Amino acid sequence: MNSGDQYITEEKKQALLAELEELKTTKRKEILDALEFAKSLGDLSENAEYHQARDDQAKLEDRITKIKNILTTSKVVSKHHSTSVEVGSTVIVSKEDAKEKKKYQIVGAEEADMASGKISNASPLGAALYGKKKGDTISFKTPSGVINYKIIDIE
Repeated sequence: MNSGDQYITEEKKQALLAELEELKTTKRKEILDALEFAKSLGDLSENAEYHQARDDQAKLEDRITKIKNILTTSKVVSKHHSTSVEVGSTVIVSKEDAKEKKKYQIVGAEEADMASGKISNASPLGAALYGKKKGDTISFKTPSGVINYKIIDIE
């Protein structure tokens, strides 16, 4: 695996496929209905409903294009155990001089969510962890200075 590639989990792939289907069917029809209604109101040059519907349509088509791009260019990875940190690994780390341990799952940028412990392989911490092994110490720069972590375990 290359740390520069884009990755998604199987769960994220299924969520994107479901969202894509919803956008292409239900949401497209809703916007087309809104456009038809707005056209029926008359003069399009000063028709706020028409312009809003057109903006909504553009945003919808942009999202559809983005999802299709993610699905065609990303590699699907599953959560797995490895001896070195890679996308799909779960890593337990502790800050230097601290007893508190933190658990992170390394994921692609599209599904990174710090609140749920999912960090991107492209984030400063994710990039620093990438390829390292249990027991290694890593350092990376943050706005408040350099932070050091020790890898306690890789799941």
